[in-house]
Formats: sequence, structure tokens, C-alpha cells
Amino acid sequence: MKVIGFGDNVVDRYVNKKVMFPGGNAVNFAVYAKKSGVNAAYLGNLADDAEADFIVSALNSFDIDLTGCHKVFGSVTERCDVNIVDGDRVFIGDDVRENIPAGFILSQKDVTYLNSFDLVHSGCYARVADEIKKLSDISSIVTYDFSVEDEFKEDKYLKKICPYIDMALFSCEGMSTEEIIQLQKKVYTLGTKYVLTTKGVEGQTLYDGINFYTGVVKLVEAVDTMGAGDSFFASFVMALLKQGWKKNGVLSEEMIKNAFETAAQFSADNCLTEGAFGYSMGI
Repeated sequence: MKVIGFGDNVVDRYVNKKVMFPGGNAVNFAVYAKKSGVNAAYLGNLADDAEADFIVSALNSFDIDLTGCHKVFGSVTERCDVNIVDGDRVFIGDDVRENIPAGFILSQKDVTYLNSFDLVHSGCYARVADEIKKLSDISSIVTYDFSVEDEFKEDKYLKKICPYIDMALFSCEGMSTEEIIQLQKKVYTLGTKYVLTTKGVEGQTLYDGINFYTGVVKLVEAVDTMGAGDSFFASFVMALLKQGWKKNGVLSEEMIKNAFETAAQFSADNCLTEGAFGYSMGI
């Protein structure tokens, strides 16, 4: 069994602590999958700077396969600057430098490579929305993280992604129960078989087109909430894979319940680690 995170890599810089960590949804997914006991790879564009070398070093330490990655000469790694206040992340601002690598463009060779994995995961921050349709015929399960912003819940964006993926993840803080239900039903109608929504400490809900399944929350005194959602989702889908989930497979209530339990514990434990998954360097 092997999985791959396709898309973004960044450095999370904790400005008030003068330290940085590797990050990015796709990178985090690969590491969390590996920590869950599944062989993992990462596919993306790597910049031409010391911060990219730092990310590669971190991924190598977890034995993440980087075979398909491209180095973009003359570019710089995207920085996500935050302050950590009482264990919670407070975003400072976006990196507006112009020479950050663009989203990864999939060649037929890349698509064939991705087809060798049991599961391919990507997300909205990777800037690969136009590439996802190229995965429509692969035998791998495809999952996608739409995060929290309203722009990624708009019909135009959803129609680019939803027909080509097997499971969607949405962060729904600030949304009512009725709004979440309507979003889940819309995404299912657009072609996504399973729609998982999270709402912080209020928990999670999975929709399969017929039933709504309620998740589990395990509260801890968090050291750092960076990667809390990414770790939950990665652990959730790894638990499903280990129980036999395949492309076009049907998830049973028992499989879903077990995955919720596993993911809640994994995410809670991850909140006791600094950074998305540790591995720090001074800035």
C-alpha cells in the first residue's frame, strides 16, 4: 500500500519564536500517512533555495519518496508567517513574492506515475485545480482538501474538482448545520462519493449520499494546532485504506466509525508537537 501528496510545500515561520517548520497540505499529508504506517511519497515543484533544501531534508528523514518532484531554478519557497499564541496559530499575512513556483503541471508521465499509488491527495492551496481532471481515469482513490475559504466553495471551483475525486474535505467553521448539509449534498451531486466536513471542536460529519455519520473529538491541552485538520484527514483516510477501501468501494458504518476514532486520536496527539510535524530550524 502506498499513497502520495500532490501539490504544495511551504515553510511555516513562527515569527514570534524565530523558528520555522516544513509544511503545506500535500507535504503534511505524506508525512502523516507515513506516521500512520503507510508508505508515502510527495509530488510537487521544489524551489531553488535553502528553505526547499530544509523541506527535502525533513521529508528524507521520514523516508518520503520524492522521485517525481521538479526543481524550479531561480525560485523561492513560499513562506507562511504566523505567531503562536497559547498553542494556537495566528496568521500574519500571505507571501507575495513573485518567484514562488507555480502549480505543478501534470504530464502524461506524471499521471502514469500517480496511477501507481493507492491514493492521491491534493488540495486548494496547491494551485493545481485545472490538473485534477487529468486524474479522472486513474485507478487510484483521489482525495481533495477544499480548506475553509468561501472562494473554494463556489460553484465554479467545485465544478472543476468534484467530478474527478472520491472524497472531499471542507473546513466549515462559521457555517450553520443547514449550510453544511446543503454544501455536502451539492458536492455529492457534482460527483464526489464522500464528503467530509469538519468544524473544529464541534466535530466532523461524513456524507455518502444517503447517510450522515458523526465523528469524534478528543480534546487535549494543545502545544500547537498547526496541522490539526491535515493530520485528522490523513489519518482518517489511512484508516479506511487499511480496512480495505478501494476505488469505487463502499464504506461501511463500521469502517467509518473506526476511522473517526483513529483520526481523532492521531490529530489530538499531533497537537502536542510543535509545527505541523516537528523538524524545526531557526530563522
